[in-house]
Amino acid sequence: MRHGLIYHGGFERNFSALKPGAKTFVGTDGTEHALPPIPPEIDGVCVWYMEKAGKKFSAVRVQAGKNDVVLENDLVLDPPSHLGHGKRFGPEPTLIGDEAMANLLADIMAKNPKQKMQIANARAIFSVSGKPRA
Repeated sequence: MRHGLIYHGGFERNFSALKPGAKTFVGTDGTEHALPPIPPEIDGVCVWYMEKAGKKFSAVRVQAGKNDVVLENDLVLDPPSHLGHGKRFGPEPTLIGDEAMANLLADIMAKNPKQKMQIANARAIFSVSGKPRA
């Protein structure tokens, strides 16, 4: 499966009002902007992230099919472990593989123990071993 990370606006302006199903964010110009749709090449889990001061990026929302979870506690992303070798954040969605997404979701669950089962539902749609899920 191919998973992805997609930009969801600035943290300070948007996180407190974030809800499942969000379609917009408030930009630095103070106006509302549409979120991009999840591209068809992402057929697995989508993690939406926001930018914090100092060019830090935090996971704020996990989406897999109809499962859409806004995290109680954001997770600052670590590119080498959460994106995989040579991947960077950019204006286009960042595509990642099963292993990187499994690592990211494990860290998200550790930081959000009350939401562990909801996030585990997203994790259950793919297998790191490459074998299909039953």
